[in-house]
Amino acid sequence: MHLLMILAGLGLAYLLRSSRIQQSGNWTQRWQRALLLFLFPPLLLMMTAVAVLCMGPQGQMIGLYTGWFSYCIVLGYLAVALFVGIKLAFEAWQSIEQIRAYPQVEIEGSKVRLLDHAIPFSGMIGFWQQELVITQGLLEKLQPEQLQAVLSHEQAHHYYRDTFWFFWLGWVYRCSAWLPNTASLWEELLLLREIRADGWAAQKVDSLVLAESLLIVVSQSMIVSETVCAAFSRAVPRNRLQQRIDALLAEPESPTESNSWAWSWVLLSLIPLISVPFHT
Repeated sequence: MHLLMILAGLGLAYLLRSSRIQQSGNWTQRWQRALLLFLFPPLLLMMTAVAVLCMGPQGQMIGLYTGWFSYCIVLGYLAVALFVGIKLAFEAWQSIEQIRAYPQVEIEGSKVRLLDHAIPFSGMIGFWQQELVITQGLLEKLQPEQLQAVLSHEQAHHYYRDTFWFFWLGWVYRCSAWLPNTASLWEELLLLREIRADGWAAQKVDSLVLAESLLIVVSQSMIVSETVCAAFSRAVPRNRLQQRIDALLAEPESPTESNSWAWSWVLLSLIPLISVPFHT
């Protein structure tokens, strides 16, 4: 019976992830849709594994016997997920400790960690408590108003706590990389994260200046982990960069109210836990 539960969860997860990713609507609607498709299938599989683990390898369920084979499958899956999470957290901690070794200075009213590097770069790094990191190359490349625009963008990442939430989303990404469209949905979420930060910054600075700053520094990007760093100028395909520029130059969109009914589908991932009382 446990094996049937696992196969049903896998089938539903594949079916949901195999659907074509739509990029219609404003960024809020795209964000909700992409996040739902990204999270629901892995959460369903995770809850199925937890349910089987709670029921144990012996006994029966609605007249069907259970065994060690399905129990070992979910035990291995959860062990791998735990290992990936610990490894990701350790790597993130190492990055944060390395960044904190650099001097902290105040620029345009913001405290930043300054890296003596020629490549222009800025990014928020950390978990809940974030550090703003910029390079000497960025200071030399940008005019004061452009630098202020970039700092406003990074303040948006701090406001939304993007590094914290994307650490957990990055864990889900690594644990479900074998599912269809995982990479595409991850890239969509990263793009929408930057569009959201651009929109927040555009309320404080000239959006045209922000777009100019992006074009100046995007050609030279440092490679960093997206799960612990929200960088202003991450390397992206031309079409995704164009979407950011178009969003900045277009009329500001009014954010759509969050659809609570859409998020109720996430609660359906808990359905496998309902089967636990039926195991004897």
